Amino acid sequence: MYYQDLINKYYPNIDILSGLVKKKTTFRVNNLKSNKEEIESILNSNNIKYSKVDFYDDAFILETDIDLRELDIYKEGKIYVQSLSSMLPPLYFDYKQNDSIIDMAAAPGGKTSEIASITNDTVLITAVEKNKLRGEKLIYNLDKQGLKHYSIIFEDATKLNEFMKFNKVLLDAPCSGSGTIIKEQLNSITEDLVNRSSNIQKELLDKAINLVNVGDEIIYSTCSIFKVENEEVINKYIQEGRIEVIPINTSIETLPSTIEGVLTIKPTELYEGFFISKLKKIK
Repeated sequence: MYYQDLINKYYPNIDILSGLVKKKTTFRVNNLKSNKEEIESILNSNNIKYSKVDFYDDAFILETDIDLRELDIYKEGKIYVQSLSSMLPPLYFDYKQNDSIIDMAAAPGGKTSEIASITNDTVLITAVEKNKLRGEKLIYNLDKQGLKHYSIIFEDATKLNEFMKFNKVLLDAPCSGSGTIIKEQLNSITEDLVNRSSNIQKELLDKAINLVNVGDEIIYSTCSIFKVENEEVINKYIQEGRIEVIPINTSIETLPSTIEGVLTIKPTELYEGFFISKLKKIK
């Protein structure tokens, strides 16, 4: 099996498969419409059990088996259902008021709206999506979350005009999904899928570097744990002298990496497998 072959190659003697299970429902507070105190009060008054994490005050783990979509706090856009690992990349930017940020693969809008929630909608966000149907879902979610300072570009991100410049780029790149699948889906990961993903990731990161000025930040992330989609992608541009890694840390369990300062979140019963790197353009 190709999936297991890559696991043996990248992470010998590490148990990955036991973490490829269905996760608990997790969500975060949308600070544009609510706050954690209000959400905690509503959950407590409805006897809905929850737990928290240490890396993000606005993140909640649902411990009661209910459908959040039936709650008013969901219908009104006061919360956003999102995996814990997916919440991580936007947390690592050094935000400044009036930043111009581009989310190069924005749909369905989780990370775009999270940036707005973190910054209280004080930054200008450009969200990119090439698929019209996914773009409509993106617009729906951003409007539901109450964003005001955003624009949408319906375009293949690899074809963006480089006359546009941004202070920060979030590139949560399309990938094989090797960190988010469950054990029963392993056969869906093929060599062709991984290679195609790696090629488009390199194109997207090349474009991301060209969309910022020297000294500006790029967050490159994927929901894959395969180094061919992660370290090997960013290492191409590190070796060319175009970017350098800004080290990030976490208390969450990670997998070993060939590049110091990047994170590969290990799949567990709570966290999806996820790769996150913070990069600075140097040339």
